[in-house]
Amino acid sequence: MEHEHPGVPSAGPGDSSGQSGRDGHGGTDHSEHAGHAAHDHGEHAGHSGHAGHAGHVAQFRRLFWIMLAIAVPVVAFNEMFAHLIGYGVPGGSWTRWISPVLGTVMYLWGGRPFLTGGWGEIRSRKPGMMLLIALAITVAFVASWGATIGLLDHELDFWWELALLVVIMLLGHWIEMRSLAQTSSALDSLAALLPDEAEKLDGDEIVTVSPEDLVVGDLVVVRPGASVPTDGDIVDGAADMDESMVTGESKTVHRSAGDAVVAGTVATDSGLRIRVTATGEDTALAGIRKLVADAQGSSSRAQRIADTAAAWLFWYALGAALITALVWTLFGLPESAVVRTITVLVIACPHALGLAIPLVVSIATERAARGGVLVKDRLALESMRTVDSVLFDKTGTLTKGEPAVIGVEPVEPDDEGRVLALAAAAESDSEHPLARAIVAAARSRELSVPVSSDFSSSPAVGVKATVDGGLVEVGGPHLLSRRQTEELTVGDRDADDGVTVLYVVVDGGVIGALRLADEIRPESKETVDALHAAGVQVVMITGDAQEVADAVAEQLRIDRVFAGVRPEDKAAKVAQLQADGRKVAMVGDGVNDAPALARADVGIAIGAGTDVAIGSAGVILASSDPRSVLSVIELSRATYRKMKQNLWWAAGYNLAAVPLAAGVLAPIGFVLPMSVGAILMSASTVVVALNAQLLRRLDLSPEASARAYRQ
Repeated sequence: MEHEHPGVPSAGPGDSSGQSGRDGHGGTDHSEHAGHAAHDHGEHAGHSGHAGHAGHVAQFRRLFWIMLAIAVPVVAFNEMFAHLIGYGVPGGSWTRWISPVLGTVMYLWGGRPFLTGGWGEIRSRKPGMMLLIALAITVAFVASWGATIGLLDHELDFWWELALLVVIMLLGHWIEMRSLAQTSSALDSLAALLPDEAEKLDGDEIVTVSPEDLVVGDLVVVRPGASVPTDGDIVDGAADMDESMVTGESKTVHRSAGDAVVAGTVATDSGLRIRVTATGEDTALAGIRKLVADAQGSSSRAQRIADTAAAWLFWYALGAALITALVWTLFGLPESAVVRTITVLVIACPHALGLAIPLVVSIATERAARGGVLVKDRLALESMRTVDSVLFDKTGTLTKGEPAVIGVEPVEPDDEGRVLALAAAAESDSEHPLARAIVAAARSRELSVPVSSDFSSSPAVGVKATVDGGLVEVGGPHLLSRRQTEELTVGDRDADDGVTVLYVVVDGGVIGALRLADEIRPESKETVDALHAAGVQVVMITGDAQEVADAVAEQLRIDRVFAGVRPEDKAAKVAQLQADGRKVAMVGDGVNDAPALARADVGIAIGAGTDVAIGSAGVILASSDPRSVLSVIELSRATYRKMKQNLWWAAGYNLAAVPLAAGVLAPIGFVLPMSVGAILMSASTVVVALNAQLLRRLDLSPEASARAYRQ
């Protein structure tokens, strides 16, 4: 996650005491910050975009269990099924009506989703799986009643087959809907960035109001550690603003009177008074929210493979049935024509095809979750195998998103440990991200850190404290003023590459300097190398300055860099790559990444990132290890292979069984009995289920995935 800087108490708005109020801790920082983003709080109540999928999951789950319970007596008391298995139906003559009555309930109740879905496909003139299922259960229903009341041959008693059709198809669609259900809302997360209340100055009093009630010109108070309720200009006070949740920039940005601030950013160390300049739909974060909504709404929804196969099978079955009826009638066997035609239409219903894709996706998503990959959108998973460009957000994705000490430069040789220990002692009472980095560095080196007292800080200058009877100061160039500038030999004053330089001063004399920067994740280099081995272009996007981005890109051997990109322009960069003919996967973790995640062919959110980034993505990495992107590629390719294999098994059965059921081998004395066709149908379903289970053997650990692509 891009670093979130907690606030610390202060006396109130404009107060600069208590904790450090420094621009990057007063350090030398040449990186540029991305433009402001903000957010619409007009719909703070949230959204329910995922409710539709959740409703379908509940519907198919409930129907499946009810129909399964009803199917047991339908099958058990069916005379045709009893004859096939070889047992006698228990009870008297009344038991022969159990299957027809309960079978009718199953057709009208359990089959309703398929009947309405099939009618919808007819109206849209796009026949697919629903119409094929509806055709099969309707033919089975009509034929079974015909056989029950003696109008048709007893061989057409398909009540048991109707029951199995309904149960298996409900199971398949339950699994499918569950895999499609959304688990979070990006727009809800955007709304959550705003505080629930704002403190407005009304004369000399502070009144608590809803951010929605603010108007342009109002004066609001933002306390240390609090979020800015709406866009505005600072009129009093100065603070280091944590804009990482909006801009993607890991370093805090010093803002003072006259500077603009945006909704959702956090005053980390001091209070502010802000005059409102924009509210509601006019705020910058509202613009990001609109981009997310537009990108999600305009995302292409590729035609599902199974639906395509079902459409072809529909026309294949219908054509085969017509030819069967015509041929058997021409040979003067109208009764056989009816039996053969109905058998063709019932056998054509894809038991296995109905499970081929949902079962693979269900097992794949379960296996992925065990490997730290959470799949929200199955189409995103299917698309990942075609991706040829992976676009990484820099801060918090390729880098850790928080500062770390990368170098200690003492004035006197062999004084490195003392410089770091004294700096840590002076910073020990500060909550500033740079302070925490210095203290963490001292702890990691197991240094003995002295106790400090009389801590104080000065905005844009640094901190000071009494340590072992001496005055220790830590800060950037403003701390030095004219002190020893001629003799200063440490800490490059022209630091670049995103490095922040802090000087350590003891009793007026500089004893050394610390260099801090956003640390590159150790796994990032391995990730980039493995993606190159897989033939994938690696692109980096960041709001940082060009020289900062180039330094990271050079270390990681990244192919292409977009630097200085404002939050609202990230989605446009994704579109630019797509316009070049690229299939793009976007990997990010901040609010500023949300529109780009939604616009990309595949959006991948780092799990440690913000809720809004997770809500905009189709795939979520539970860890912050970028190598997990390779796991997604491997999972996508393996899943696609299983889908194709299952489709060939499922459709292959239909392609072979339909002609045999039609009687194509009748001239040599062989006609496929309905009972054999049913057994083969069940066998194909078992094969599909077993083949899908092989996905459980896939090793999706980041280490294994990276190793596989390096070999």
